[in-house]
Amino acid sequence: MFRTILKLLMALALGATAPAAFAQQTAAPAPQPVPYVNSQATRPAVVPAPAAQTAPQGAAPTAAQPAPAPAAPAASVPEAGGDNAKSLKSTVPVPHDLSPWSMFLSADIIVKAVMLGLAFASLVTWTIFIAKMIELSVVPRKLRSSLKAITESRSLAEAQFALGSKTGVLSAFLAAAMREARLSAGISSDSGIKERVATSFAEISRAEARRIRLGMGLLATIGATSPFVGLFGTVWGIMNSFIGISKAQTTNLAVVAPGIAEALLATAIGLVAAIPAVIIYNHFARVTKTYLEQVSRASGAAARLLSRDLDRSHGGAHVRAAE
Repeated sequence: MFRTILKLLMALALGATAPAAFAQQTAAPAPQPVPYVNSQATRPAVVPAPAAQTAPQGAAPTAAQPAPAPAAPAASVPEAGGDNAKSLKSTVPVPHDLSPWSMFLSADIIVKAVMLGLAFASLVTWTIFIAKMIELSVVPRKLRSSLKAITESRSLAEAQFALGSKTGVLSAFLAAAMREARLSAGISSDSGIKERVATSFAEISRAEARRIRLGMGLLATIGATSPFVGLFGTVWGIMNSFIGISKAQTTNLAVVAPGIAEALLATAIGLVAAIPAVIIYNHFARVTKTYLEQVSRASGAAARLLSRDLDRSHGGAHVRAAE
């Protein structure tokens, strides 16, 4: 009986556990873990820092790795050497018009003052040239005609009558001689009269030389100093250009070319003022020398007429004394 009850209990226990065992046998077998693959699949994705990442050469990037950031354009980063100079050259404003007038307007105030002074000096040079050309073409011709008019005159009175209303240095000589002869009336010393007349002629000649040379000293000054004044403007402009180089911290020619051109323009204007002044001065010096020789001839002609009058007056006195 006991055995029968024991068998019955065992049968009941087996009947209770059979469905669970059958369910376990009929279920899909669980995949066996592969050591390397499962560890990679179940391991959390850790993205290393970009500096520490060392991917094997030729390996494709995985999904966990972030895409590389787009690189900055190469043109935005100035390179040393030629690229830096090119980028600086593109940013420096270069004037499109480098005519003399535009260079004058953009020049420094000192360079402008030098240019204006030299331009005024050039204007004075050509004004003197026009005025002296007219004077030195009229005055010598007038003196030659006056000398020709008194060629046949026998006395100071006849010479003054031959000249008529003509004025000039010869008329001044004749007037001085007649005045001295009148003031020296009753003096028997002819040498004293001639000496006094000679001093009067010398004063008239010096006054005429000063008058005819009027303006030539200014021509000489302009011709001698204009190149140096222009050089001063050039030095000042180049100094400002070097200051601009130091401020811009570049040796690009486009930065300093306008300043150097403005400085050289001052030298050019100085030469434009100086060269004509020197040439005109030399020409007028020759013409003036020729005219002063004619003045000496006029002085000699007046002195000869005075000597004839003195000899004639003394001869008449001797004749009257003899009678």
